[in-house]
Amino acid sequence: MVVPHHPRGARLARHRLADELTGVVPPDLLADLVAVLAELVGNAVRHAEPLPGAVVRVAWRVGPAAAGAASVQIRVTDGGAVATPRIRAAGPTAADGRGLHIVAALADRWGVERDGLGQSVWAEFSAATPGGVGPDVVAAGLSAAGSGAGTLTGPVDA
Repeated sequence: MVVPHHPRGARLARHRLADELTGVVPPDLLADLVAVLAELVGNAVRHAEPLPGAVVRVAWRVGPAAAGAASVQIRVTDGGAVATPRIRAAGPTAADGRGLHIVAALADRWGVERDGLGQSVWAEFSAATPGGVGPDVVAAGLSAAGSGAGTLTGPVDA
């Protein structure tokens, strides 16, 4: 999906993700996904240039992962920034600087990819089947969230 390169873009992305993945992933995982997506879109708006059209592209994919687990991958693509996104030190009184700490704490892994058009920051999550997402739920999630806006069509971590 495409959202405005504006703070309201994070709200639009959060709501769309929650709408599409409610019932597809466990509620605690969904809460983590929403928090990370909000941080990544917020960072794109604060620190990066927009894509053409003054937008940021947001995508996610639900799919099978390692044995007995499912994975969710989120990607936020913007027009790039001078500095590559990285975790930075933030003192107790700092007004900002904690966003990627939150991403690193909630996601299984995350990273940054750059190309000639901009940069993408991605995060990957998994949910174990016991009490988590089973193969039948993953299949339902793939058919519900597997095509159209909000869905990745390629690998998240190339």
